[in-house]
Order: sequence, then C-alpha cells, then structure tokens
Amino acid sequence: MILQLLAVLFLASVAWVLLYRWVSPPATWLMLERRAHAPVGQGYHGIREADRRMQYAFKTLDEVSPQLPLALVAAEDQRFLLHHGFDGEALLKAAQSNFEGKKQLRGGSTISQQVAKNVFLWHGRSYVRKAAEAYFTLLIELLWDKRRIMEMYLNVAEMGDCIFGAEAASRQYFHKSAKKLTPQEAALLAGVLPNPLRFRASNPGPQARAKQRRVLRNMRRLGGTAYVRELMSE
Repeated sequence: MILQLLAVLFLASVAWVLLYRWVSPPATWLMLERRAHAPVGQGYHGIREADRRMQYAFKTLDEVSPQLPLALVAAEDQRFLLHHGFDGEALLKAAQSNFEGKKQLRGGSTISQQVAKNVFLWHGRSYVRKAAEAYFTLLIELLWDKRRIMEMYLNVAEMGDCIFGAEAASRQYFHKSAKKLTPQEAALLAGVLPNPLRFRASNPGPQARAKQRRVLRNMRRLGGTAYVRELMSE
C-alpha cells in the first residue's frame, strides 16, 4: 500500500512538472497565500486591503528584455548556465560566511532551487520542505531546459506585495513592458529579489541602490547580454 502511494505521488509529480514545461502556472502557493494574508515585518508599508490585488502576467523569454535574465543571473546565480540544479561552490561560500557570524545570512540557493520552491511548494521552512525542494529541483533540471527554468523564474518570483513576475513589476514600477527594461531597471528588480517587501523597487533606498550597483557591475563583468545569448536562443 505504501509503495503504491509513493508510486502515485511520484507519477503525479512528474506529470505536474511536465505539464508546466509547456503550460503557464495559473498561480502558485505563495501567490494564494500572499493574497489571503497581508505580509508583515520590517520594511512593509501597509497597503489598504481594498487596493491589494494579484498582479501576474506570464511572458515568454522572447517577450522580456535580455537585460533581465542577465541581471537575474548576475544577482542570484552566476553559475546558472553551468550547474545542474545545485551549486556546491556557492553552498560552501554561504556556509563559511554564515559560520563566521556575518550580520547578513547568506544563502546558496540556485535559480533552479528557487523555481522549485516558488512554483511547486508551500511557504515555510522545514526539513520535509527542503527535501521536496531538492526533489523538484532534480525533476525540473531533468525535464526542462535552462530557458524554461529562467522563463519560469522571472515570471513567478515575488517582486512586491502581490506583484509576481517581471511584467507585473515593470508595469507597476516603471509603467512600461518588461520588453523595454533598461540595464539599470533590470538590475534594480534583480537586486531587491532576496526581500522585495523590504528593499522596494518603487522607492529604492540606499541599500537597494547599493544592490543595484553591485548587480550592474556583475552584469558588465559577465560580458553583457552576450552571456545569455545562448539561453535566449534555445
């Protein structure tokens, strides 16, 4: 009975991942949770409940500026095109940084891992969730290509309260399509991603601007949009 249940869960998860290889997610668990409950914590400037609505518009990679995937790689996962879901080097550096007791904890999650938890999993922290994250990371790396992983990430990443994905964020903050994002705007969106409710792209403070400048430096160091040309043309 247990083996049958495990087999059903395995087949269902594979079918789910395969479906999203071609179909855009109508919503994610985090989207539903954010809409149901207003976020709280440092840096959240309350928005009237009547004004809160889900902003989410899925766009293909061809429908956004190449500056954005470049900025996301520069900010979040510079070995994205090289690894297979997990970056041991980044994990080691994160562990060393956190062990040394630095003020800001450093994460080692790859873009693939973030897609796994943003698309398929509930919000929270537990060993069960981390195991599920690793499992779905392996599945998407096996069943999707890098283009689809990046496409999914830039569409479901939270970029503000009830604002998900590059198109919604671009419309909200810059009043234009994500196709027209400049390097500076793309770098700002990517720079606030670790905590978009604290480092707000709508009214960036000194920390958000510092993150933007760091992302821009990394974008130039990677060689500009030529670095993601293969990703865009897959």
